[in-house]
Amino acid sequence: MVLQLYGSNIGYCTRLVALVLYEKNVPFEFHVVDLLKGEQKSWEHRQKQPFALVPYIDDDGFILYESRAICHYIATKYADQGTPLIPKDLKANALYQQAASMEIVYFAEYAEKAIQEVLIHPLKGLPTIPAVFQAVIVQLSAKLDVYDQILAKQRYLAGNEITLADLNHVPIGTMLEMAGSNILQAKPNVKRWFEELTARPAWQAVKGDIHGIPPKREMVMAHL
Repeated sequence: MVLQLYGSNIGYCTRLVALVLYEKNVPFEFHVVDLLKGEQKSWEHRQKQPFALVPYIDDDGFILYESRAICHYIATKYADQGTPLIPKDLKANALYQQAASMEIVYFAEYAEKAIQEVLIHPLKGLPTIPAVFQAVIVQLSAKLDVYDQILAKQRYLAGNEITLADLNHVPIGTMLEMAGSNILQAKPNVKRWFEELTARPAWQAVKGDIHGIPPKREMVMAHL
């Protein structure tokens, strides 16, 4: 059975899973969950994703939600095909785990707040507070200064080979520009790294749509 991906057609968490599926050359069928219609809150959807969010996968009856967990599962199950994304060597794997923690604690924590403030709050009828957005960007900038130092010494966050930790930055990172920040272009080594990631064929395959499904306004509603 072909793997089934359920999610927002350009929601950043769904697009992360699609990105990894393309990197690993894994065939999949994509099913749009219409967030604007509230399909993620339906009884049927909650049986698979109890938090009423997206995405989730159905891999021949195995249901899994949370995008990072899904990506780790895919990268592990298909370790020997496509782009190697999880190192097998003990120390290399430890450096990968370190980089994965960096993404969650030092990047996503701030990038998601910035995107919420500018892109998602208006859709909820909440005001956007520019001072809050700028404060978060300042915090993120300080973390990216450390990224820049790390990337001055190596090609990727865990060394000179790409890992899942690098890819985890791509979908949400591209939304920072939509939110009005060029922070990823402001630091030379971060800029080089991020431009290389976003130029990869797998990201080019999913950045505009997933499996030919045209983009919709629901991109910024991936966590509603």
